[in-house]
Amino acid sequence: MVNATRYDTISFLSDYGTRDEFVGIVKSVIADLAPHVRVIDLTHEIAPFDVRAGSLALARCISYVPNGIVLAVVDPGVGTARRPIAVSVGGGRGVLIGPDNGLLSMGVALAGGADTAVVLNNAEYHLAAPGATFAGRDIFAPAAAHLCNGVALSDLGEHVDPALLLPGVVPLSRTENGALVAEVTWVDRYGNCQLNVGPDEVAGFGEHLNVEIAPVTGERVVRSMRVVRAFAEIGGGVGLVVDSFGMLAVCVDRGSAAAELSLAAGDSVHITASPDAPSSSKGVTTPVTLRR
Repeated sequence: MVNATRYDTISFLSDYGTRDEFVGIVKSVIADLAPHVRVIDLTHEIAPFDVRAGSLALARCISYVPNGIVLAVVDPGVGTARRPIAVSVGGGRGVLIGPDNGLLSMGVALAGGADTAVVLNNAEYHLAAPGATFAGRDIFAPAAAHLCNGVALSDLGEHVDPALLLPGVVPLSRTENGALVAEVTWVDRYGNCQLNVGPDEVAGFGEHLNVEIAPVTGERVVRSMRVVRAFAEIGGGVGLVVDSFGMLAVCVDRGSAAAELSLAAGDSVHITASPDAPSSSKGVTTPVTLRR
């Protein structure tokens, strides 16, 4: 059955890297089946097998990708009973394709929730595969291309209740003994360490904060930091910057906070008011909104 909706863009995220040929083969399959489609490479540098990192990266991207297909592949369970899925969002404005392992969950939620979902189990829309370890080539890429050509989502496989899809793991901050306990969710290539905390959550702590770093490797350390809007405002040392996604990040101006503090994704950070801060100090607040 031909669908009234055709797509011209596929936004592609994976842990394939670019050293091997995996990304090139997936894009070649798409080009062969749907030559009119533009493929946007979001990133292929997700750490191998790190589903949570892939899910968080997708969440950071989803508000900015154009209408169309989102193809996300971080799939340590490839070839097993885990399901390949496609999820329609936004009244058909987009479809997210990938493994049912929690990778797509935050992206689906931030896109407004699932309209409908299918398991990609119709072999008519798969490539003939010599093995079961490259679903990106054999299942996901063909599904994305066929949707772009106007094939109906329902033709690609059996419907599944979106509520039964595996959820993602969303790290949430918490309060503990007067401290705000945060987590490093992402370290970018500059060594900036994004936290799962927005500036509004520390507004009541004052301008100067005590930040206790508790890395998995290395010793615990306490640093006094200010919340600023630009890296240059940090001056010497380490500061908390409101990053481009509206979250707080531990940063060094023109340096790597991750290297200086031995921080990595998953490490714990405890934030409290500095006892040396003036009582009249007010934190910097920035409204956080998700663009649709």
